[in-house]
Amino acid sequence: MGRIFDLVLIGVILTSVVTVMLNSVHSLRDRYGDVFFAVELAITAVFTLEYVLRLICTPKRWQYATSFFGIVDLLSVLPTYIAMFSADAHYLIIVRILRMMRIFRILKLARFLHEAESLKRALQLSLPKITVFAAAIVTIVIIVGALMYVVEGEEHGFSNIPISIYWAIVTLTTVGYGDMSPKTPLGQLLSCIVMMLGYAIIAVPTGIVSVQLHQAAAGAITACKKCGEKSHERDSACCRMCGHSLLSPEMPALTEEPALQVPEKLGLETELTIYAKKLQESEKH
Repeated sequence: MGRIFDLVLIGVILTSVVTVMLNSVHSLRDRYGDVFFAVELAITAVFTLEYVLRLICTPKRWQYATSFFGIVDLLSVLPTYIAMFSADAHYLIIVRILRMMRIFRILKLARFLHEAESLKRALQLSLPKITVFAAAIVTIVIIVGALMYVVEGEEHGFSNIPISIYWAIVTLTTVGYGDMSPKTPLGQLLSCIVMMLGYAIIAVPTGIVSVQLHQAAAGAITACKKCGEKSHERDSACCRMCGHSLLSPEMPALTEEPALQVPEKLGLETELTIYAKKLQESEKH
């Protein structure tokens, strides 16, 4: 029943988002405005009932109401009610913003993305490397922006360093709006270097996150309970930083008992298999 409820709720969420998008088209709104309004009222009633039932069922109501999903659930119903009571001509812009906030109902789908946990863990593990990478990029664009300001000058559109940094970011990301372009040979040479560097830079964060996603999918991420270090290999039995055992308390490290020593090259699964056999033999005796 829970699975059926989740599937129905996903369908309602997607229907609501599509309705909001179609309602923004003037020709469709003029022809089917009443239909869109009726659908929106029905969907709002469903979301309101769901929100009230969640408040009733949860033992920690305030904790749920202030949580991410609690706020999303509340925002999914408030805009419709506020728009119904604030249709004054002076507040048409506010009403339009409130109506567009209904598009955030798509965030309710995050509750059903169970595989998002692996992505979350991979991004968390990639954060230090990505931070260093971002700091390097910021340094590069500041240096390039300052150089272009000196080389090109105000007569070619590079009126100040912030504008030159904006050009450097646009060029480095290979977007290239074309609103600014270097005119001098030295500036064009620097521009070519930045563009070539942009292709190399784009691949770096992709590779970092991909490696962490692979490790997360393979179950290679084990956090040390003592120091919190997470970058361990799959067959690691001890923390590489502090030496603390990564095994559960019920399963002591094999290296603690001389009788159960195994070669270091054997994987963790092999060690656990040998350990289980030793336990079976001791139970028989």
